[in-house]
Amino acid sequence: MTMVYRMARHEMRLFVSLALWLARRTQGTAGGRAFGYARGQGATLLGLAFVCVVETVGVSFMLRDMPLAHDVLLVVDVYSVLFVIGLHAAGVVRPHVLTGDALRVRHGAHADLRIPLASIAAVRRETRTTHQPEPDALDLIVGSQTTVTLELAEPVTHTSLLGRRRPVRVVRLYADDPGALVQALSAR
Repeated sequence: MTMVYRMARHEMRLFVSLALWLARRTQGTAGGRAFGYARGQGATLLGLAFVCVVETVGVSFMLRDMPLAHDVLLVVDVYSVLFVIGLHAAGVVRPHVLTGDALRVRHGAHADLRIPLASIAAVRRETRTTHQPEPDALDLIVGSQTTVTLELAEPVTHTSLLGRRRPVRVVRLYADDPGALVQALSAR
């Protein structure tokens, strides 16, 4: 039951993000400096949404003589389009946020990790396009790459979408302006 609850909560966050995106608002950025990461995924996700719309029209045309199947698949297809647009919206309205005492690293509605600034041992601009799974590393990949690497003096706990907890000592993330993020972190 917990997994179903977590998935439903995740989907609700996507649709809330869609509403915030339409209202041109962000979430959780008050009192801090925001660093976006949505540009790296925007073209891909909006292209996927376009393909979903084309598929919706095609399936609707093919099933025009089967009203029940047409209606069911229309609902599923419209939901899919909104879901994909919601993924992009979540990236736009939930940027990384640097406050006076912590860096809030986010990845859409999937991840939200608060890293105390005192725990950051090293920060560097590092573009990586291949990521081998490591037990103590968290890779928040956007557009098949990460651009900033954080090495932590003490581990922080990351909770996955389905509730699995694990300590991480290295966080790799994508930022639209990695130089500005690295400079801001180095200054603190």
